[in-house]
Amino acid sequence: MGKEVRFTVSEEQHEWLTELKDERGYTWKGLMLEGAKELDSSTGD
Repeated sequence: MGKEVRFTVSEEQHEWLTELKDERGYTWKGLMLEGAKELDSSTGD
């Protein structure tokens, strides 16, 4: 069974995230997972 993740962002952050998501063709889940992958890979430097 999947888990649900919820958090609150400002209107400005939501607009920015929505634009980024749409430009890259991600779903909200995909955007979050891609961001987490980037953060994880940057810790190896």
